[in-house]
Amino acid sequence: MSTEKTEVMYGERTIEEGKLITFPNPRPGRKFDIDITLPEFTCKCPFSGYPDFATIHLSYIPNEKVVELKAIKLYINSYRDKYISHEESVNQILDDLVDACDPLEMTIKGDFLPRGNVHTVITVSHTKS
Repeated sequence: MSTEKTEVMYGERTIEEGKLITFPNPRPGRKFDIDITLPEFTCKCPFSGYPDFATIHLSYIPNEKVVELKAIKLYINSYRDKYISHEESVNQILDDLVDACDPLEMTIKGDFLPRGNVHTVITVSHTKS
């Protein structure tokens, strides 16, 4: 049995093609919270190349659009092979989600697993002006 990979797997293709998809808020004008936990975030340290693991906590109050859950999953999985710092990854996730759905408020928290006896938690927020 060969372990050589000859083609792009369907999951990799779906992640690569994935983009943040939104749909109309079912209750526009009503403030309500949407909380999403993504416990399998991974990226690579831009300095060492070592993998970093985190739980991403997303909380937002939608405006006119809501982000589709499968799209968020695929978007988060797209970080798997990116060389990006903890700080930049959490800020980029916020920027991309704000661009996609223009929420009234949004907070992203990246709770990274300890590496080298260091535990990092990055929290960024947005409020629509």
